[in-house]
Amino acid sequence: MDLARRIERYTARFDEDSGYRRPTRADREAVARGVGLLLDGRQDKAREQLSDVDMDVRTLVDSVGGRRYAEVADRSDDGPSPRGWGRIYVGLDAPARWSVQVPHPRSDEATEQLGVAVLRGSPGGVLVIAGAHRKAGSGNASDVAHRRDSVFHAVCDELVRRGAPGLQLHGFASGSAPDHDVVASTGEGSAARDDGRELADALREKDFDVCRAWVRNCPLEGRTNVQGRSAAEAGVPFLHVEFSRRVRMSSEASAEAADALVTVTDAWSARRGAE
Repeated sequence: MDLARRIERYTARFDEDSGYRRPTRADREAVARGVGLLLDGRQDKAREQLSDVDMDVRTLVDSVGGRRYAEVADRSDDGPSPRGWGRIYVGLDAPARWSVQVPHPRSDEATEQLGVAVLRGSPGGVLVIAGAHRKAGSGNASDVAHRRDSVFHAVCDELVRRGAPGLQLHGFASGSAPDHDVVASTGEGSAARDDGRELADALREKDFDVCRAWVRNCPLEGRTNVQGRSAAEAGVPFLHVEFSRRVRMSSEASAEAADALVTVTDAWSARRGAE
């Protein structure tokens, strides 16, 4: 099973009309509890908990690299009315130590594939992917980067509760930041300031033009991002990273960007493993 192709097939149908059903508080809490059990290594209990909200847990082996992942997937994904609650991939070959988050798959084109590359690059990762186009819901209901009432946010909150740093990936149109390839920010918090510097330096070494939001005013700084705000409130490192379309749509440039991102996730994995 090629994880990148699996996720590509999953997100291929996302569009503004693909549908979204806002979860209840009980739904969100149930999924977060189930993911928490999975993070604790209690797969049978996690499967039982998640089944109650029509989510399945499967163990997959990625043909690229051979790592094992637990996939949490919505049973409604293949039906006529998908709920759009997303998927979670938990690495099983090392304790969970960090997350990579993709809140706008398809809308921010190719960020989901960048997320897979980061997950593959370091041990101890959790990939959280939103389950609908950001405009699929009523109003901004499915724009999970700006809503606390989503399964995506509930899972990210569970990771924050455990102290796991997060890397959230976004994409911007060329006109939004025409002078930059990447906008790197720590959002509302500052716990990831050193990590942000390390990332920006790694990107710069690969000849990307990086706007560093902790140094100057940048567009798209992500200060209203709700996952970033939750991390800031808890003092947990969080990086909000925006990539230009040029970077995302070039296989060579996106691979270089992923390599730079992995310098941070490698450091997080090593740091938390030593705690």
